[in-house]
Parts: sequence; structure tokens; C-alpha cells
Amino acid sequence: MIQVSLPGRDTTLQLDYLLLDGNGTLTLDGVLLGGIKERIETLKEKLSIYLLTADTFGSGEAVAQDLGIDYFKVSPVHGAGDKRDFMHNLGARRCATIGNGFNDTLMLEQAGLSIIVVGKEGCSGKALARSDIVVNDICDALDLLINPLRLVATLRG
Repeated sequence: MIQVSLPGRDTTLQLDYLLLDGNGTLTLDGVLLGGIKERIETLKEKLSIYLLTADTFGSGEAVAQDLGIDYFKVSPVHGAGDKRDFMHNLGARRCATIGNGFNDTLMLEQAGLSIIVVGKEGCSGKALARSDIVVNDICDALDLLINPLRLVATLRG
């Protein structure tokens, strides 16, 4: 678990799960981006981690196996609802989410902590508007969870 008190907001984040989008977040054109594997290994000591993806490039299951995390394929048509429902089954307030696409919007909006990545694929404007934190790189997003005082600096009241 990662626990972070946010001064001035009367809020304490208590995170047990990390839900990750695939394409545009962890991968570019289906290929895992550099620096992720080591960070995921560190985070697995504190969080249960899941890859939730519509798997546009067909590499999602292999990426999840390479990272040693659980894999959940969502519908290419109703993926936003699938991701939201998956998160709610775990307990939305206990989830950190990282994504970039329109099908991440509901998950990002309702999670305890949501981070959007504006990488080479860009990001959905609707998803951006529903995120707590915006970063340019997935490694920066993962580093926020590895070093939770960075979350305090960004989210304090």
C-alpha cells in the first residue's frame, strides 16, 4: 500500500492497486517503452498492478507477462466501461490509474489518483480534463508513485 496525506485537502490517499493502460501509455505501437520494467518491479512491492487494454497492436498479454503483472483485455468498443467496472470491483478510491486515451476517461475520473501521460501518441482532451496529474512520460508517472512526496508537492491544498 502507498499512503499519502495531502495537506490542506483533508485527504489521505490509500492506494492498493495500480491500473495501467497499454497503447500510448506503457507502449508505443505495441512496443514496451524503456525504463518501465525496473519501476514496475519496485512498485510491485507496494501495489497490485494490472494492465487494462483494448490491445490495438496485439502485444498486451506479452507486455503484461514481461512485466509480471495481471492482464485484462477490454472491449475495443466498450473499453471505457470495462475499465471503470474493473476498477470499481477493486474499490475505486484505492486505485491509482495511468492512461492517455478516451477509453481511460471514466477510470481516470473516478480513481483515487489519476495520472495522464501526454506522450508521442498524445492524449484525449476529455481524459486530460478528468485527471489529477499530467506528465509527459510514463516513467515520470511511475516515479510519482515510487516517490510519493512528489504527489504531496503536486496535490496539496
